[in-house]
Amino acid sequence: MASLPIDTAKYTGIICAVPPTPRVANRETGQLRVDRETGKTVYQVGLCLMAGASADVVNVSVAGEPAGVQLGMPVAVRDLVATPWENDGRHGVAFRAAEIRPLSAPATPAGKGSGQ
Repeated sequence: MASLPIDTAKYTGIICAVPPTPRVANRETGQLRVDRETGKTVYQVGLCLMAGASADVVNVSVAGEPAGVQLGMPVAVRDLVATPWENDGRHGVAFRAAEIRPLSAPATPAGKGSGQ
C-alpha cells in the first residue's frame, strides 16, 4: 500500500509520550529490527500529536536511536508518513519518520547553518 505523507506543520505541538525503545523483530531470540536501507536498529517512539483541542498518541518507527529524546519533551519530526496495512484479517496504520529530535532553539535563518 501507498505511504501517505503527514504535514507536521499543521500540529500545534508534538511531545514524546513514550520514550524511544528498540523494536524487536523476533521475540523468541530477542533479535532487534534493523532498517533495510541503513542497517541501523529501528526504534519506536510514542508521540502525542496535538492540534487545536484534540490530541492523539501514535507509535512512530525511526531508524537509529533518537538521541536526546525523553518523556514529556517537545520534539521535531521529519518526513512523517502513515502506511495502512492488513494482515490475516487485522488492519491498522503504521507510522514512520526519517528523524525525531528534541525541539531546540528556533530554526537557523535561511542561508545560514547546514543549508537544509
